[in-house]
Amino acid sequence: MGAEGEQEIKANENPRPNPITGSQFLSWKRQKDAVASARRAEAARKREEDIAAGTAQMNGRELFLHEPWVFDKALY
Repeated sequence: MGAEGEQEIKANENPRPNPITGSQFLSWKRQKDAVASARRAEAARKREEDIAAGTAQMNGRELFLHEPWVFDKALY
């Protein structure tokens, strides 16, 4: 029990052996956000291409933006 108790105390003294600085965190966060933004932009671009080619089905919002005459109630 003595050896286990000493190991627990040592583990609790320094839970994060390599703390990062604020600037390192901000750099990581900016890079992560840039990658996520690029991924979203690429997905949106591909979706637009697929809709234009007719290979993807449009949702209601996309249909309204691309073909608003479908929702014109003056025709009825």
